[in-house]
Amino acid sequence: MLFVLRMLLMAVHFVVVGALGLILGLCRPFNPDNSRLCARFYALPAMWILRLRLKAEMGANFDKSRPCVIVANHQSNYDLFILGNIVPPRTVCIGKKSLKWVPFFGQLFWLAGNVLIDRGNPLRARLSIRKTTETLQRKDTSIWVFPEGTRNLGKGLLPFKRGAFQMAVDAGVPIIPVCVSTYVRDMRLDAWDSGQVMIRALPAISTTRLTDADIHDLIAQCHSQMKACIEQMDGQLQTRSQPSQTAAEQVAQNTRTH
Repeated sequence: MLFVLRMLLMAVHFVVVGALGLILGLCRPFNPDNSRLCARFYALPAMWILRLRLKAEMGANFDKSRPCVIVANHQSNYDLFILGNIVPPRTVCIGKKSLKWVPFFGQLFWLAGNVLIDRGNPLRARLSIRKTTETLQRKDTSIWVFPEGTRNLGKGLLPFKRGAFQMAVDAGVPIIPVCVSTYVRDMRLDAWDSGQVMIRALPAISTTRLTDADIHDLIAQCHSQMKACIEQMDGQLQTRSQPSQTAAEQVAQNTRTH
């Protein structure tokens, strides 16, 4: 019952925020800070509805480090509501072109200055990537990318695609890995307390003086660091939940004894 109520509230929330975001986008179309503001519109009420507890360790310079390429692991559609809490100023996202057909959200995504890529057309995709690289170089704007290219559904970090790292090397800007704990595996939307999520930004990886020949190693370095960080956060959350489970078992045992 609680799950159904939450989904109804989330549906209303999604439509209302989409309408408000469209108004914002029409008032100042393609402003690179629209993306951050709209992300907050989606995220803050959603975290209250979902009753997810968030712990974010972003570092003192995360909001100021631009231009850069931010890479994050992609688990589910709930990423919009979780990661929306920490999108820094003047940051736009790369998404697939089919998003534009999602009512309200697709039009908002476009007006917010985000980049839509036609993955079915390699030439157009390359042109979009080139334009995005120019944005990094000239417009004091960062790019947010999910380098896995699809949702991993909590089954572990998928291999990274090359595009985000190619952009960073071509533009000569750093890469900032953002890691999210595997919330989709443990989230309990039918319980009052749905669970806890951790987000952690890792130190920036410099691309200065790197060339195309270095991209393979750059991808391997970023993937390895993010995988280790996600596993560490998952371990921390499991350790924190164990004492409360043990206490609950203890109470149950005492009740049976008496």
